[in-house]
Amino acid sequence: ALHAISCLLFDSPAFKNVIVLGLVQDKDGQKMSKHKGNVVDPWDILDKQGADAVRWYFYTVSAPWLPSRFYDKAVTEGQRKFMGTFWNTYIFYVLYAEIDKFNPLEHELEKDKLSIMDKWILSKLNTLIINTDRNLENYKIFEAAREIQDFTDELSNWYVRRSRERYWGSEETQDKINAYMTLYTCLVSLAKLTAPFTPFITEQIYNNLVLSLDETAPLSVHLTDFPQADESFIDKDMENQMEELLSIIVMARSLRNTSNMKNRQPLKTLYVTSDNKLNSEYIELLKDEMNIKNIEYIDDPSIFIDYDLKPQLRTLGKKYGKLLPSISEHLKNADGNYVMSLLEKGNTYTFEIDNTQIILEKDDILSETKQKGGLVSLTDNNITVVLDTNLDDELKNEGFIREIVSKIQTMRKEAGYDVTDKIVLCMKDNNYLINLIKLNFETVKLDILATELTEDSDDSYYSTQWDINGISLNICIKRV
Repeated sequence: ALHAISCLLFDSPAFKNVIVLGLVQDKDGQKMSKHKGNVVDPWDILDKQGADAVRWYFYTVSAPWLPSRFYDKAVTEGQRKFMGTFWNTYIFYVLYAEIDKFNPLEHELEKDKLSIMDKWILSKLNTLIINTDRNLENYKIFEAAREIQDFTDELSNWYVRRSRERYWGSEETQDKINAYMTLYTCLVSLAKLTAPFTPFITEQIYNNLVLSLDETAPLSVHLTDFPQADESFIDKDMENQMEELLSIIVMARSLRNTSNMKNRQPLKTLYVTSDNKLNSEYIELLKDEMNIKNIEYIDDPSIFIDYDLKPQLRTLGKKYGKLLPSISEHLKNADGNYVMSLLEKGNTYTFEIDNTQIILEKDDILSETKQKGGLVSLTDNNITVVLDTNLDDELKNEGFIREIVSKIQTMRKEAGYDVTDKIVLCMKDNNYLINLIKLNFETVKLDILATELTEDSDDSYYSTQWDINGISLNICIKRV
């Protein structure tokens, strides 16, 4: 009817594109009906999680025209992944900007002075703007929302986490200004970009970040122009390098977890095999992020593999009979890599026992691979990483120091201290760890904002008994 009326009156169709929402099902994928009693009252979820959360759920759960399962936990999960992350990143900026009384209107984003992390996130931001505009133009709501969600995750859990210390300094250095301006630019652009998706949270963020500072700005985020990409900030090679870096980090973290090695424990070497080698700046990021002293690229990760070799009784029993125990002992002590390299090339492995020549083919040997002592490895998408988990005394001591610093930071939060409060530190019960902190106090005090280290405390101190990598230590702190 709409098309008929439009063609009759205006000689054109009423619309050229239409998106129809698919069937909304219950959590088990069943059609909702009063008879089954599985109808979800939308007002319950709207009152609990809000309209933005409901909207975001439908954007990201699947393509709009496909059936979707609608229930409160699914909406909450979508809310956490994007809105919670976006909001927490915004709160982080506001917290430190208020402490420093930072006004972004008094500064400019100077591209030539930016760090590699700043350049990367701004490249990702401008790529996101282009892709979102293109996706929305082609009615790809799901793709647009998912890419926004992924960017927000990288902004919070990679850029901000890697840049936190830049906001902590007391002086307004150029690097600190760059960090503030980069994060401010990302937050404001993200608010404008996602305003059509989540109108309420973006309005609140825009009002506080923009309207509170600029009286000439549009009165609402919904009255601003849709963001335009600045392609001069886009560096695809940088984005690809960072993507490679993040892939390696995910694998290295997995190896740390399987080895029960906390990230606070420094390790000696991470070996990497990949077709795409990271540039030096990204190598330094990898070393710092994974707390590893050295990153080495290798061509063949099999050099870190040993083999347990055993005779195949089915084929060798008839040939060598009583010599089998001696053959088994020989294989147990043989160089597994050498033996397997011969057999893989189609050669035989030959040796003598009691003046009898033993000739073994590939089918005559049972082999099991194993990592060399202290090494663990993982392969994914043409990348192999091998982590050396062996610890010497120097690495252990560094691990103790980092663990103690972490416990003190936890105590500061538990005691309700502000991030700028300075403390007196007291340690008891283990002379080895106390002396270790004394030797490194000039460095440690900067991380925990301590003015002195003592072994005497009273009831005015906040005290906790800790397990520091298997050693009991009493730590006490007091606000100065």
